[in-house]
Amino acid sequence: MEKLLVTTQELAEHLDDPQWVVFDTRHDLMDAEKGRRAYAAGHIPGAYFLHVDEDLSGTKTGKNGRHPLPEIADFAARMNERGVSPDTQVVVYDDMSGNFAGRLWWMLRWLGHDRVALLDGGFPIWEKEGRPVTQEVPKPRKGAFVPRPHLGATVDHHFVERFREDRGVKLVDARAAERFKGLQEPIDPVAGHIPGAVNRFWQKNLNPDGTFKSADQLRAEYGQLLGAADPAQVVHMCGSGVTACHNMFAMELAGLPMGKLYAGSWSEWVADPSRAIVTRK
Repeated sequence: MEKLLVTTQELAEHLDDPQWVVFDTRHDLMDAEKGRRAYAAGHIPGAYFLHVDEDLSGTKTGKNGRHPLPEIADFAARMNERGVSPDTQVVVYDDMSGNFAGRLWWMLRWLGHDRVALLDGGFPIWEKEGRPVTQEVPKPRKGAFVPRPHLGATVDHHFVERFREDRGVKLVDARAAERFKGLQEPIDPVAGHIPGAVNRFWQKNLNPDGTFKSADQLRAEYGQLLGAADPAQVVHMCGSGVTACHNMFAMELAGLPMGKLYAGSWSEWVADPSRAIVTRK
């Protein structure tokens, strides 16, 4: 089984390893340039920056959500400009315990690259431990990444509409409880959630220091959340298909099938006012 988490010590030991490629995906939904500024100010040596909006998302139409999946060929080109090959160990990090890095982790897994791990605790722990930081941008490296998409890894709004109340399919929403309940909505124009969904705030996957809970603890918590539902039939969502990947990662870490991603998520769902919602507002 491939490694899912890499410690700061393990990464420090492989900074000069040509078989390892590191990506920095720091981002802020309220300040789209914050991640780029943070990277320029200092990042882990050798790490390439990928922008959530520009590199890990595709073209928005107003109907397909805030972070639609990019064209596979475009994403593959980015991987090939940064040295990713079939035997490459990829490590991804951000400064929010995998909130954004999970999207890149999932995309690589979706496209057939299993050797990808999150840096446990991310940049804050790396920095706290006084490990090396640089402003130097690494040079392009030639890769040999060939995408092999896993069929059935994603679902669309038609699937969600059809199966959202089906007992055999569990729709898990990773947003904060206040957003899920419709008590507040700082980003999208409509508050609430899709009928039939259950809430699992992504931060519940973490310890207080920002590292991931143990596999046993996660397995117990997801077992309670899912009940009799088949984990492989779980559909994950959030506001725009990014944070949902954190819950998918946590299920994989727990030794469970990660389920499927509704990439459009809430921001796509509410783009059509005819779709049903639940809100307490």
